[in-house]
Parts: sequence; C-alpha cells; structure tokens
Amino acid sequence: MFGRHAFMVGLGVIAAGAAAAAAWAQGGAGNYPDHPIRVIVSVPAGGGVDTVTRLVAAKMQVILGQPMVVENRAGVGGSIAAEYVFTSPPDGYTLLASQPSPITTNLFLYKSLNYDPTQLVPVAIMSHVPNVVLVREDFPAKTVQELIAYAQANPGKINYASQGIGTTSHTTAELFQKITHTKLVHVPYKGTAPAINDLLAGNVDLMFNELATSIELHKAGRARILAVTVKHRVPALPDIPTLEEAGVPGCDSDTWHALTAPPKTPADIVAKLNAAVSKAMQDPGLLETYAKLSISPGGGSPAEASAFIKQETQRWGDVIRSAGIQPQ
Repeated sequence: MFGRHAFMVGLGVIAAGAAAAAAWAQGGAGNYPDHPIRVIVSVPAGGGVDTVTRLVAAKMQVILGQPMVVENRAGVGGSIAAEYVFTSPPDGYTLLASQPSPITTNLFLYKSLNYDPTQLVPVAIMSHVPNVVLVREDFPAKTVQELIAYAQANPGKINYASQGIGTTSHTTAELFQKITHTKLVHVPYKGTAPAINDLLAGNVDLMFNELATSIELHKAGRARILAVTVKHRVPALPDIPTLEEAGVPGCDSDTWHALTAPPKTPADIVAKLNAAVSKAMQDPGLLETYAKLSISPGGGSPAEASAFIKQETQRWGDVIRSAGIQPQ
C-alpha cells in the first residue's frame, strides 16, 4: 500500500522520533507542555469533529496551562490532516482531531496513503454521536419496515446521501443494505452540509446522518428521523426506536471523534494529554453543552482508545470489503 514516498516519510518519522526522545530525556515529563499545542482538525470549520475539538480544547488548555491552537486541514477523507500530523515531530505539540475515516477506513479506501493510520498513537476518544436514519419530509415510508419494503420493491431506485466515500454515513448504509437485502444508490457529497441541503431539497431520499445535525430538522418537520442506529433510545427523541427495535439487528453505528498523536510520541506525554481529556470530560459546562447537542462524552485510557480504534477498523474494513467498495 505504501510507496517510496511513504518509505521516506517513515525514515523521517524515525529520525524525528529519535530527536524528540533525546529532547524528552533532557527536559523531563514535568516540563510538558511549555508552549502552545496545535490541534489539526480533519474537517472544515463548523463540522462535527471541529465543534467537539474546540469545546474540548478550550477545557484542556486551562488544565494544561498552555493554549490549544485549533487548525483545520480538510480533504481526502481526512487524510491531509492525518498525513500532516503523521510527519510532525512526536513531541506532543501537534495532534490530530478526527472523525473515524482517516484513522480507520481510509486504509481500505485508498490505493496508497502517505501515512500509516495504524502507527498514529491514540490519546483519547473525545465524543460519541448517535447516527440516525433520516429521510426527506415527503418520503413515502413512515417507518423502517416500510422503508425496507419500499426498497425491496424498488431496487436501485432509492438514493441516499453521504458525507463522502468511506465516511460513517456511507459504511452504515452499506451495512444496512447487507442486513436488509436491499439495494440503494449511493450519492456521495463533500461533507454534511451539501448532503443535508440536497436531502431538504428532495434531490436525495435518505441519509444515515449524525443526530446532532438531524434533530432540529426532525423537530421542525423539514425531514424525518425513522430510527437511531445505537443500542438504546436517545433521551432527546424518546419516541424514536432503535434500528434493532425496528427489526434491523446488528446495524449499530455512531460517529466518534478521536485525538491521536504522531508515531513514537512518548507514553508520558500521551498520558498527560489523556488525563487532560479525561478531566475535561468531567467539566459541568462541557457536559451541559454536549447534552444540548446530543453528544455523549468520551474518555477512557489510551489503551482503551487504541483497542476501540482497532475494533472499529476491523469491523468497518469487513463492511467495505463485503460491499465491494474499490480503493481510489
């Protein structure tokens, strides 16, 4: 998967890692951080992970005593941001904030990457957002079972939007089709906003979308949520069933946002950053804002974050292979 460029990148990372390790040995863990930390976000400003990152970074900078400078480097399914962080010095001063794709599914979606997602160092999961089955306001199906029946009777005639190839909205739709034996037409967009706009305009029929950007549309009657794709009903929509309750077991899906560091980042730095995220997850103001946006807090140790990311990589990699999605 990796060509000569990636090999040279790897040599650069090894050299940078050795230099950072030497500097770390001289300075000691107690000196970190002693200047601002850059957080590179893999989506444009205003996207889900951008919103979460700015909320968490605002709390972390108080805890760590140094500014957290958030920068957006969107493109290629988050790969641009991920490559930038991958090739940065492993000193804890450049971090990646991303949705799942650049650290999980991009491995299966691109013939070559200039970074290795498996070598990024997990710091923590910052948040989880339930996904929902969102249909245009005048779509004939009123329930998930009606949607399945309609799709089975009209194979290849229902189209669904996604934020792009390999995004959670895309892979969730592929899993849904596999479980329900339906055939939908994929219409990929460059992000959530254009996909939602076309759904509201009636140009696409449905979308597996984040709850946070769907709930107000549902409440306003501009679109309809048929189900949530998590194991339990969400408090903000107590009357909306889960997909399992609606007769589609095994289609659990949420959108999560992670903080990762360059390869070879020292464990002491990762632990200090993780502790700051964990403390931020206990902040009443942050939790109140999360609740208003229908976001669940993350947290957990670096080891737990690593295990979770590996599990998600395997799960959605299997879906991509099963669906026959070809690398670009």
